[in-house]
Amino acid sequence: MAILKTLVSLAATAMVVQLAMSATHSVGGANGGWDTSTDVETWVASQKFSVGDNLLFQYTPNHNVLEVSKADYDSCQTSSPLKTYSDGNTLVPLTSPGKRYFTCGTLGHCSQGMKIEINTLATSPSIPPSASPAPKTSPSPAKTPQSASGSPSSLHVPPTQSPETSPSVAPSVSPSPAKTPESAPVNVSPSPADVTSTESSETASSPRGPPSSPANRNRFQRCLTFGFGLVLVVLLTL
Repeated sequence: MAILKTLVSLAATAMVVQLAMSATHSVGGANGGWDTSTDVETWVASQKFSVGDNLLFQYTPNHNVLEVSKADYDSCQTSSPLKTYSDGNTLVPLTSPGKRYFTCGTLGHCSQGMKIEINTLATSPSIPPSASPAPKTSPSPAKTPQSASGSPSSLHVPPTQSPETSPSVAPSVSPSPAKTPESAPVNVSPSPADVTSTESSETASSPRGPPSSPANRNRFQRCLTFGFGLVLVVLLTL
């Protein structure tokens, strides 16, 4: 019983939803009806019919509603209708897309304009299909350059050299301004006796030179000392 009640409830809900979504078209409009005084063909041209809609024919007892074929519609033949309605308040559901033809079976009424051609569309124009939002496109990640084999090629990044591993730069060695006494040449000044003997021998060998004097000896010593000092400075600067 519970399952049966559930099925009935679902069927009733579906019918209510279908009726809520469908539209009922009163033939002839609010100011007309299914009669010879209403231009029903002009009214049909102003309507849009979709699957799920309904046609409502409201008429007096001297009229009826006949559903006929295309050929009988064009020739106003009412002798072999597909369906006949005469209740005065006829509701015709439009259950499938396509064209359907209706006319009045009273003699002469079809030729007076009481006939309509209904073109039922597959979807309802009154309820436009909801536009689905465009999918959000996330920014694509930057492509990694690939090697010939198709796998991302590894980018060669030179390693950062740390102070411990970086090659040490040999500091420039500037020559010391002076050398120790051990490496410097020894300046040996001749003793006065040697100078005297040397000058005596030079005087004896060259009688034309001027006689030696203490002033000349001192001058010679100073020149000799200056010469040795100049040679020492030159050697230190090399």
